[in-house]
Amino acid sequence: MRVGDQTVMNGRHPDAVPARPGDVTWPLLSGLIPQLADAHVARQETGLGLAAGLAPGDTAVLIPDDEAARTLGGLGGTGKTQLALAVAHALWDRREVDLVLWLTPSGRDAVITGYAQAMQDVTGKPGGDGPEAAATRFLDWLTQTRRPWLVILDDLADADALEGLWPHGPHGRVVVTSRRSDTAVRAYRPRAVEVGPFSPREALSYLSTKLQSDQDQWIGALDLAGDLGYLPIALAQAAALMADTGLDCRHYRAQVSDRMQHLAGTPAGAYPAIVASTWALATEFAEQIPPAGLARPALALVAMLDPNGIPGAVLTSQAACAYLTRYRRGAPVDDMQARAVLYNLARAGLVSIDTTSAARTVRVHSLVQATVLQNLTAAESDEAARAAAEALLQVWPRGDVPASFVQALRDCTARLHQVAGRVLWAPECHPVLLRAGRSLETAGLGGPSIRYWHSVMDTSLAELGAGHAHTILARDRLGAAYEAAGRPDDAVTVYQESLSERQRLLGAGHPDTVAARASLARAYRAAGRADEAVRLAERVLADSEQGRGARHPDTLTAREELGEAYLEAGLGDRAIAAFQRTLADRERVLGPTHPDTITARADLAHAYRAAGEPAKALPLHERIVADRERTLGSGHPETLAARGSLAYAYRTAGRLKDALPVYRRTLVDRERAQGPDQLETITARSNLADAYFLAGKYKDAVPLYERALADRERAQGDDHPDTITARGNLASAYHSARKLARAIPLYEQNLADCDRVFGPDHPDTLTSRSNLAHAYHTVGRYTEAQAIFERTLADCERALGPDHPLTKTARENLQAAAQG
Repeated sequence: MRVGDQTVMNGRHPDAVPARPGDVTWPLLSGLIPQLADAHVARQETGLGLAAGLAPGDTAVLIPDDEAARTLGGLGGTGKTQLALAVAHALWDRREVDLVLWLTPSGRDAVITGYAQAMQDVTGKPGGDGPEAAATRFLDWLTQTRRPWLVILDDLADADALEGLWPHGPHGRVVVTSRRSDTAVRAYRPRAVEVGPFSPREALSYLSTKLQSDQDQWIGALDLAGDLGYLPIALAQAAALMADTGLDCRHYRAQVSDRMQHLAGTPAGAYPAIVASTWALATEFAEQIPPAGLARPALALVAMLDPNGIPGAVLTSQAACAYLTRYRRGAPVDDMQARAVLYNLARAGLVSIDTTSAARTVRVHSLVQATVLQNLTAAESDEAARAAAEALLQVWPRGDVPASFVQALRDCTARLHQVAGRVLWAPECHPVLLRAGRSLETAGLGGPSIRYWHSVMDTSLAELGAGHAHTILARDRLGAAYEAAGRPDDAVTVYQESLSERQRLLGAGHPDTVAARASLARAYRAAGRADEAVRLAERVLADSEQGRGARHPDTLTAREELGEAYLEAGLGDRAIAAFQRTLADRERVLGPTHPDTITARADLAHAYRAAGEPAKALPLHERIVADRERTLGSGHPETLAARGSLAYAYRTAGRLKDALPVYRRTLVDRERAQGPDQLETITARSNLADAYFLAGKYKDAVPLYERALADRERAQGDDHPDTITARGNLASAYHSARKLARAIPLYEQNLADCDRVFGPDHPDTLTSRSNLAHAYHTVGRYTEAQAIFERTLADCERALGPDHPLTKTARENLQAAAQG
């Protein structure tokens, strides 16, 4: 965190990532933390001793006092963010916190992204299970850690963004800033703190500190502060102009008074008049600094975007420069001049610039934005909105960049849509809106992605109509979002609507209609509706063969998906035939070592295994490994995955002697290429343990299971399904190794975990209960074992039905226990 040009809080830079996995230095900062203002006032009189009074377990909600909230339209301006920053500095300087997380909860995606990054920061390890799971683990970490922490949620506008995501813990403090008094009532044990203007003493201290180079400028400072209502944002703009120009408080007071007298409809001395007057003077000053005449259009552009931070690249992009050029006679504006204009705005106190952050370079107060928007004509507003949309689209990265940068772009897009939504839908949906939705998908933000595409589809229906291409596209993306989130039934409903609309508009045989039919077939398959999936997939293949030819890439893909549908329906022979045909066509068209050909070979191998012919799969897997090693190298992730599949194929074929060395090599290669603590490496270790267990080599299996459980607990948390599975596996290994004293407590914990996380009727819970009963029976606790076997059978019959395999096994277990 920076104060002026001095770094006063040491920690990892907010736009950086840890240098090495596991490299965590405490204490640490997480999130993009704004700068503390120069000439900062401690606010001993109006800050209410907030830092000293904020105890572990507390949540303080900073809101404007009644007068400021009423007269400024809920736009703030009383210094809540700066007060929250002062709290962070005070606790940090007193070494009372080990973690400071700064987060702007502009939307649910921003909260999840921030929590996921914080989880990576506190562990030093990137999460391998997606941002939503990482966010959940971070919230669990907050409740369990003994390290003191501070989370600041700055500028909370909508409490729905934090539904189920409120941070709390016995060793943590939470500060929320919000312009709405009703926003944070759902926080954990909230305490409202009203923040009003400076006191006269604080206002005078601020001006004297800001103008310390020339004491003559102080004359009339207290009168000026009174004229400005002691409002921090107005004082900041006044002080910036006076410090830069040498104007004293008396002369500035006269100018601002003159401005107020000429404002129509607003009483002089009221907060709106004060803000409008100081803004006008600051803008006129910035307009005069070379390159002159560009401050107003630059402010219009800034007013369209997220006040909590705009990437500098957006405001100096080609689109931004072209927009500024229209307001300047002569040579075009280049990026250097656009940058100079931003610094002019900062000199005038209209924006703040943090050159250390690529994601949140330029910040602007919402009051400044509102005042700018009020002074734009409709044409000027539309022009600025279109320029902002093009600028965002131009700088939106396609490659791998920090999540914080993409989040800033999404926040800017959301703000633009809020300010000038109609411009982004004329004559159709602007590509930046589609790009924002795709970025949610790429980031793995399933829940926010669903909400976003639902909103886009609803708006498109209203603005463009049901048959417009962008409405159909939004519906397709909504279906894909449901698929990615594991909600296939919802995906089926959406894809059915999409298919119906395309058939109506384009006809049954149009390529887009065929693609919609293929999406619906995949959703049917994921939803377990195998017969419908097969019927639809067969039609997709027939349509593609007729319309595009038997060897077109889309036709080959359609045949592969038909093969998958056959497998899901238990039609192994048909699946094998489909995959054999696809592999032959891929080899003929692309060659035997093309990646798509190798994938087709893997699909055929999988079909053989699924059809109960593992011996036929083995030569295919062996060739895949050889091809991957030759084309990609032995340490490539796809080679490692292929080797793991070969080991599994040996195992399913009953050739454990061949599987074990391949599993061992896979683990060694994973450790060398990816590190010992990555999730893929942990999985490879678990697979080797399973193979040892099946081979009866319990002495080798147990240490690997112990290590795998410890790794899962550390990397994924106690309640992650993979951790629960690892705990059950270790219990079974102890049981088989006749270490019942260790096995039974783990079985009991595993059952409690399954019951809590999955529910009493989940198959894993039922299996865990049966395992515990077996362990009790083994040590002679027959009465307890009998009762558990009886309950397991009753639960299986009720939840799964009398013919389910688990029910049959439970019945056999009960009979065996009764006989034994």
